[in-house]
Amino acid sequence: MSAPPAESMPTQPALQATSLTRRFGDVLAVDRLDLIVAGGAFFGLLGSNGAGKSTTIKMLTTLLAPTAGSAQVVGFDVVRDARQVRRRIGYVPQMVSADAGLTGRENLMLSAKLYDVPRTERAGRTADALAFMGLSDVSSRLVKTYSGGMIRRLEIAQALLHRPVVVFLDEPTVGLDPVAKHAVWDKLGELRSQFGTTVLLTTHDMEEADALCDRIAIMHQGRVIALGSPAELKAEVGEHATMDDVFVRFTGGAVDEGGTYRDAARTRRTAHRLG
Repeated sequence: MSAPPAESMPTQPALQATSLTRRFGDVLAVDRLDLIVAGGAFFGLLGSNGAGKSTTIKMLTTLLAPTAGSAQVVGFDVVRDARQVRRRIGYVPQMVSADAGLTGRENLMLSAKLYDVPRTERAGRTADALAFMGLSDVSSRLVKTYSGGMIRRLEIAQALLHRPVVVFLDEPTVGLDPVAKHAVWDKLGELRSQFGTTVLLTTHDMEEADALCDRIAIMHQGRVIALGSPAELKAEVGEHATMDDVFVRFTGGAVDEGGTYRDAARTRRTAHRLG
């Protein structure tokens, strides 16, 4: 994969939200969120189910309009300039998005077409993305024969084909065993070091947040209640504190029971398909 052209590299915060708010009837899902994510950063958005993370992601990716406030991605407003925002972001959802009935290469070629990558560049970008994610040798195999880690790497490759400035990852390693999880982490590290891509991720894996994120925002009841680097947050909690300790401290000791029936079913389906 070649680096994005110089003119597309961020010269302002990659993401910025100001009093970003979303209501669903009487429910205040996101409450006056202020957030700045620097270009090239790995930023973690943590919180229990129902804290407002998914709603925030949907607003930042133009899938949901804010009730109030504003947000910009690389300087483009998520409401007024939604099309420009979509051209500059990649998104990897928690649910498996690759087509199991296609090969790895066919999945990427289809994504290249959907992302409106110029026809003359599709084969080259597909080959580059497969090589970067370590999938060249299995590119002709059906995705249904892939391991969970291979599927996740393929989905990240799909999200990178149009050379986005910002990539959103929703629970990028859910359902993966430790070996596959660390393989994904390694590729994400290469993504930052080689291309300077900004990544915003959600995760319930505190080890993952600690390993990957430069800065972390912890959300609770629609608001950011803690913000800082993993080291800063752990130091605030106490000597020898872990990110698990940080999470418990700032969410009021609430234990995440796994959300609704739909949340549990979705997570288990994803884990089963990736496993």
